Amino acid sequence: MKKAVSEFRVLLRTVPPILVSLLILSVVGMNLLANKSINMGLDWLALDCGILFSWLTFLTMDVMTHCYGPRAASLMSFAALGLNLFMALVFFIGSDIPGVWGESFVEGSEKVINTALDNTFGGTWYIILGSSVAFICSALINNFMNYGIGKLFRKQGGFGRFAVRSYVSTFVAQFADNLIFALIVSRVFFGWSMLQCFTCALTGAVMELLFEIVFSPVGYRVSKKLIEERNAAI
Repeated sequence: MKKAVSEFRVLLRTVPPILVSLLILSVVGMNLLANKSINMGLDWLALDCGILFSWLTFLTMDVMTHCYGPRAASLMSFAALGLNLFMALVFFIGSDIPGVWGESFVEGSEKVINTALDNTFGGTWYIILGSSVAFICSALINNFMNYGIGKLFRKQGGFGRFAVRSYVSTFVAQFADNLIFALIVSRVFFGWSMLQCFTCALTGAVMELLFEIVFSPVGYRVSKKLIEERNAAI
């Protein structure tokens, strides 16, 4: 146990703080924005605003896996999940404190709006449970699949190698993330059909992949710079 704690402390000193901050920020942000669904115009198609942050979560994990390995990326993912649960507790406490949200001052609707805002930030146990299980499963899938695909290449480095391992692992992991959450939460508590669960998972995975394609050049440049700095320091 002491060895694991010591290794984690070394990892925290090794991984750039900005990278760690982006991972934590994106995990907290995507879980908060997941409360708002996007109107897709079709009953069987579902997507939420968490997609605005989730691409950053997976791109950050891809960079960490590329530079420090899947175990390090997974440890940081567990840390991000722990801090997200802490933030969920803080949000819950804040929502339970008597008071009025500024946006609730609408004549005749103050109580309804205030309660809705409290519930949005306070969250519910099954959504927190579902998102936590889905995230940690998808993080492990993404990190170790990303690493495994990278081992298939004989030559090291290059954007093509980074892109292939990131695109494939991100699509599969994001599909798993959405599907696990839909099966745990949406199907059990909201009565979604299996078709809705699968289409939601697929839609989210496709959108995630598009974001990854757009921003992967940035992730590659960051990874390349970190590896060069590490090699220069040896």
